[in-house]
Amino acid sequence: MELLRAGIDQNLFELSPRAKVASTADDPGRFVEDFCCWQENEFYRRFIFESKLGEVAARLMQSKTVRLYHDHMLTKEGGTRQRTPWHQDQPYSNIDGRMNCSFWIPVDPVSRDSTLEFVAGSHLGPWYMPRSFMDEQAKWFPEGSLHDIPNIDVRRDQFEILGWEMEPGDAVAFHMLTLHSAAGADQRRRVFSVRVIGDDIRHAPRPWKTSPDFPGLDLPAGAEMDSELFPMLWESS
Repeated sequence: MELLRAGIDQNLFELSPRAKVASTADDPGRFVEDFCCWQENEFYRRFIFESKLGEVAARLMQSKTVRLYHDHMLTKEGGTRQRTPWHQDQPYSNIDGRMNCSFWIPVDPVSRDSTLEFVAGSHLGPWYMPRSFMDEQAKWFPEGSLHDIPNIDVRRDQFEILGWEMEPGDAVAFHMLTLHSAAGADQRRRVFSVRVIGDDIRHAPRPWKTSPDFPGLDLPAGAEMDSELFPMLWESS
């Protein structure tokens, strides 16, 4: 946790060109995200490559190999009102396949009211329309090509919603098709997320800018993700 705290604090001090502020100017708090910083951030790199994260992911995905897909820092300062709306991660990305895993790792205590929530079973599909968080634009798949996410918050009793109060050292692992959301933050909430991919993941180039994008990636459609951008974390002997 000390490695990740140091990494996040360095990241917040030196945001990359990929960083974005995901809260409005009138929000009393601030929601900041940054992506794909492991190559520049020694603390992130040590955590990803020196921990058992890859081995744990292999067991969860039942995969013989585990590659790093990308890292994602999410910090909500205390008093942030901005919600993270319900969404799936995979439709924003450039990958197809089932063997993937996201780790959500807080370095601050997270109350039940501010934690990440999930709709149980939603990882089985379908894919829902990915929309921009601030203005709900369909910048990825063409409008109407995928179903819109149901209004979960007004019908919470119709879904099995999971979420946990968390302490530093806790982590949640989930599939990139799982519908998930989070409220604002009653106190500072620094989180490091790591997304990894397994044996069956293939490159799915999109005619639009994915989130995150990978400039310079030169892989044909359907290829394995064999690139220095996606280094191997774990491989069965």
